[in-house]
Amino acid sequence: MHQEQPLWSPSEEFRRATPMYGFMTWCEARAGRPFATYDDFHAWSIEDRGAFWSAVWDYCDVKGDKGGIALSNGDRMLEARFFPEARLNFAENILAGAGDGDALIFRGEDKAKDRWSWDRLTQMVSRLQQAYRAMGIGEGDRIAAMMPNMPETVACMLAATSIGAIWSSCSPDFGEQGVLDRFGQIGPKLFICCDGYWYNGKKQDVADKVRAVVASLGVPAVIVPYAGDAPALAASLPSGRTLEVFVAPFEPKAVDYVRLPFSHPVYILFSSGTTGVPKCIVHGAGGTLLQHLKEHRFHCGLTKGERLFYFTTCGWMMWNWLVSGLACGATLCLFDGSPFAPDGNVLFDYAAEEKFAVFGTSAKYIDAVRKGGLTPRTTHDLSCLRLMTSTGSPLSPEGFSFVYEGIKPDVHLASISGGTDIVSCFVLGNPLKPVWRGEIQGPGLGLAVDVWDDEGQPVRGEKGELVCSKAFPSMPVMFWNDPDGAKYRAAYFERFDNVWCHGDFAEWTEHGGLVIHGRSDATLNPGGVRIGTAEIYNQVEQLPEIAEALCIGQDWDDDVRVVLFVRLAADVTFTDELAGAIKTKIRTGASPRHVPARIVPVADIPRTKSGKIVELAVREVVHGRPVKNKEALANPEALELFRDLPELSK
Repeated sequence: MHQEQPLWSPSEEFRRATPMYGFMTWCEARAGRPFATYDDFHAWSIEDRGAFWSAVWDYCDVKGDKGGIALSNGDRMLEARFFPEARLNFAENILAGAGDGDALIFRGEDKAKDRWSWDRLTQMVSRLQQAYRAMGIGEGDRIAAMMPNMPETVACMLAATSIGAIWSSCSPDFGEQGVLDRFGQIGPKLFICCDGYWYNGKKQDVADKVRAVVASLGVPAVIVPYAGDAPALAASLPSGRTLEVFVAPFEPKAVDYVRLPFSHPVYILFSSGTTGVPKCIVHGAGGTLLQHLKEHRFHCGLTKGERLFYFTTCGWMMWNWLVSGLACGATLCLFDGSPFAPDGNVLFDYAAEEKFAVFGTSAKYIDAVRKGGLTPRTTHDLSCLRLMTSTGSPLSPEGFSFVYEGIKPDVHLASISGGTDIVSCFVLGNPLKPVWRGEIQGPGLGLAVDVWDDEGQPVRGEKGELVCSKAFPSMPVMFWNDPDGAKYRAAYFERFDNVWCHGDFAEWTEHGGLVIHGRSDATLNPGGVRIGTAEIYNQVEQLPEIAEALCIGQDWDDDVRVVLFVRLAADVTFTDELAGAIKTKIRTGASPRHVPARIVPVADIPRTKSGKIVELAVREVVHGRPVKNKEALANPEALELFRDLPELSK
């Protein structure tokens, strides 16, 4: 797909003013070699990863003792160790500011507003730290939270990591079994939760769920007041206290940061778990910190005092990513609830009021704004907005165009992709390069990203597996309850020896960017030809009659046929004419091989709590196989819509 002009290009003046350019020129002097282009800089960052990550540490003024070794066993991914002699504390580096300036700004739909200064945040971290220690919580202990994306959640995490405890969180919309499937595996010493939350303008009660979870986990609970009656809920638990009561005995003092090894666990995150009990992915403090500093400061250009927003819940790794923005001295803008309550303008109202510099969201949100007929560029003052990021699923070419036509014509749009597995991005934005429609700008610094065919050979101009061929700091430390590392190796290293295989179906572009065509385990194989589901969605979802689509491969006649499910827009009826229009659109926009054998209208499409559609779970239902963990889904009842469909038996 040849494009004459990029959607956005940085001027030379803009490029030279970016933190990325400043870091690149600093590294030139340090490495004693010139970097004529970003590509030269990136090549050096993977050739000499020890020198590169050491430069990130020094340039970003990481607090801690770096030690004398930057990388040992660098050629072996599973044995590689970054900064094996280092000592640092995650929270000490994240809690970077002081004073009465804004650290956290909060909106809970139109029901709640709050604003925390750096001093208020630090004081609460100090009191929580003392309260944790009084309970006997220390290094390596787990603290689990079922919380909204609110300031208290950030404070509870920072206090946990300040003493070397391991933080793990989910959002309060998880069902009881979903919470237990996660936290039941990791044996927390404390459970922190809210007394209710708001969604779509309505108060959501969690009392029965909290009581059941606490009883199953058998741990004390701290109840954070938000939408209900925290004292009553706390009183109904065997060892429950409100947050106020929990910290009441302790006066704020200087936070005591425990410096620990670079790879000391900081977070336990969970895979989506739609094909079984979620994997418990353990991330190290140092690798998470360095990777986030690199992404925020250089790829996003985040500077002190800027406003950083990401629409996320505490059950998605983008929350962990967002919180690290504090390390740059940025102000975090937190939001909890529906992005369409009371209407689709709510996040843009927030962006205009608080002057977001960076607005992060999902591809599905951008598409919903586009289909809702909103044009924020004409209704909102977004003059401070310089970067918009999109993740969760591939952003369609139409989504790219809409951002420039409907939101802001001069914004830097960065489609980003990585995942829970690395708590960060493999491929993302780059302020030194242009933005081309439908393309991610390129790989992150220090990451040896490539696209390989089934034989393990690099490919250009064709689709293949997204891989990372050299070790990097934000690889998981381990999986929990995986003593011999078998689950960890199976997850990433079974496909290619000594190479991380990420499970994305990807393709390099002529501009050195990438297109993600969907998850490779959801890739369609009709007639033995691999097709990415995103290629089909990009076509179908351009049609105004289609609100959303989901595609699977159905085993049929000793082959696989493509089946497309569509959720129709309001007041649209499915007809033969519409089916024909869908097929024509796919045939002309993608290829004849992409045209589905069956198109089936459905009332709803199942998705995870973070909004990703679940192709694999639907494929299991269609083939009559059980879905092992429906608790991972936001709307598990939607799966029943796909069972025993007559259209799929002919």
